[in-house]
Amino acid sequence: MASHTATHYTHLAPDYRLVVEGKDISAAVQPRLISLTLTEGRANSADQLDIELDDADGQLAIPRKEAVIALTIGWKGQQLVDKGSFVVDEAEHSGTPDRVTIRARAADLGGEIRSRKEKSWHDTTLGTVLAELAQRNSLTHKIDKALAAIKVEHLDQTNESDMHLITRLARKHDAVATVKKKHLLFMPITGTTTSQGEHLPTVAITRADGDQHRYSTSTRDAFEGVKAYWSDRVNGRRKSVVAGKKDGSLKTLKETYASEQDALAAARAERQRLERGMATFELTLAVGRPDITAQSPIKVTGWKEEIDGEDWLVKEVTHSLNEGSGWTSKVQMERGGADTEK
Repeated sequence: MASHTATHYTHLAPDYRLVVEGKDISAAVQPRLISLTLTEGRANSADQLDIELDDADGQLAIPRKEAVIALTIGWKGQQLVDKGSFVVDEAEHSGTPDRVTIRARAADLGGEIRSRKEKSWHDTTLGTVLAELAQRNSLTHKIDKALAAIKVEHLDQTNESDMHLITRLARKHDAVATVKKKHLLFMPITGTTTSQGEHLPTVAITRADGDQHRYSTSTRDAFEGVKAYWSDRVNGRRKSVVAGKKDGSLKTLKETYASEQDALAAARAERQRLERGMATFELTLAVGRPDITAQSPIKVTGWKEEIDGEDWLVKEVTHSLNEGSGWTSKVQMERGGADTEK
């Protein structure tokens, strides 16, 4: 593979492959392509593909909704990176000049998994709940062992889709939940794993690789602990738990939880989110890195000591290919920090 160093940049030419309903349309798209933008985030709802095509001759057909587009991207002479499949959600024709714009969302997010349902669980585990949700949506699944073992005393799904419930459980436990290629992955946010549960390699980026950057750190909204309330059914009283310093500045969660365990899990998850968000780093790569995806661990060198010293974690990445230019990548990162609650 070609090296990602400044001396090789001028020799890199963008490459991509678009397959619609099993048919490779890359060659047909190439002379018409105005822009192609792929946004990958932790939540499946953030995965979006936007394609803008020139229709000056009026020969382009507007794609039907629900058409499936498979995308791989990269550089010529290097192995292309599979970015998964997307379902056409919106198609637009505008002019003049005449253009066709296609917007597609990550596949596996439609149909039954988006239908609202009613269900309750009692005296079970998080792993059992997620396995049932995967099974009734015909998904294979991989769930972190520690998360799977968490006890669930009571859980209600009230007029709520399975995808919304999965996302809600992920936020509650500071986990990442993705559904790609008919596979559900439920892992700690700091777990840095692929959709199949394989560890993502750490991506090394030097100052020479970056085009623009923005580092931000703030203690203005810093809290030393997070408080959450729960209902004690024995005596009917509302009690509280704290993750972090009990006598420090506290953030209080609005929701009242069903048990002390649920309240503590929510407080710990929120504290970890606050810790990660206290430092952020945005980086635009003039020569994009298609291998970077949401959850990629990043190690940077050549900036300030405070920046180089962090273990960064990708929150969202946008890969863009514009008319007459190569791939660029805009990477939004936050502190990777491990669990702060021991």
